[in-house]
Amino acid sequence: MIKYSLKDDYSEGAHPKIIEKLLQTNLQQENGYGNDIFSDKAKQEIKNKIGVSDAEIHFVTGGTQANLTVIASLLKPYESVIAAESAHIAMNETGAIEATGHKIHSVKAYDGKVKCKEIQEVLDVFNNEHHVKPKVVFISNTTEIGSLYSKKELTDLSNFCKKNNLLLYMDGARLGSALSSKYNDLSLPEIAKLVDVFYIGGTKNGALLGEAVVIVNDNLKANFRFHMKQRGALLPKGRLLGIQFLELFKEDLFFEIGRHENAMATKLAEGIKNLGFDFLTKPVSNQLFPILPNNLIKEISKKYDFHIWEKKTNEKSAIRLVCSWATKEYVIDEFLADIKNKL
Repeated sequence: MIKYSLKDDYSEGAHPKIIEKLLQTNLQQENGYGNDIFSDKAKQEIKNKIGVSDAEIHFVTGGTQANLTVIASLLKPYESVIAAESAHIAMNETGAIEATGHKIHSVKAYDGKVKCKEIQEVLDVFNNEHHVKPKVVFISNTTEIGSLYSKKELTDLSNFCKKNNLLLYMDGARLGSALSSKYNDLSLPEIAKLVDVFYIGGTKNGALLGEAVVIVNDNLKANFRFHMKQRGALLPKGRLLGIQFLELFKEDLFFEIGRHENAMATKLAEGIKNLGFDFLTKPVSNQLFPILPNNLIKEISKKYDFHIWEKKTNEKSAIRLVCSWATKEYVIDEFLADIKNKL
């Protein structure tokens, strides 16, 4: 039996509109390394969406590559980065940041979100030349546990970082879901004003692959392509990334996909709640973390793939369910019916 995957939002290929555009443009000759007409147009579309005409935009293939390249470019050899314990750079990137010689200060973030108080605690300890010097604050939106930063939370972080001469970097692997959530009160232009660098995720929002790194701090723009080249991020066929982001942003397909992911997740969350189950974190995005009996998890895992996220008791665990651009409503209905039938 082939299981249906609810493990992530990149199990499928790409949205049909993107595949169609790649086919239409396949034989058109273009310059390499992101110096093609499609990448230029995609960058202009993104600049229009964020409202920053002089932003520097660079396309890379994946989130780990984006984080590695950006953070390495921001830090001097003696500087470090602050991140939540659950952050992707701390948990899921095989020590990529540490491999560049930089320490990650992991802080407790029970809702997945870094707070000013936690940053200050790091600054209080690492405060002289005998220590590494904290310089970058890393956050994700959505976070690794599906939560969202509010406008107030991001504004508070931004003000704190400016006051303390820190750089604020946002991982936007699932920014499409974050911005399309009914609980969100942030916009792309507001994010661009509040952070120094962020990236817009394509891989987990309907693209075959690709992330758009957006540098808004003028002091960080110079020589970024040198960092990209050194770390294998300067793709010879850069057109493949430019075409996808052009398609995602020229008619707001990016947000359409985000709304679909969230709608499917909302239906799934409401159904699970109606069956009497709680969640590890409030369902607000396309990632859900229901807490289910272990015997029920074992039964439904025979038909569906998902991550077992965290053991809660000897009898219960939290699992992660993720909806994508391709998740169909009938799959949600079947999943809920299967749970009900196993109770």
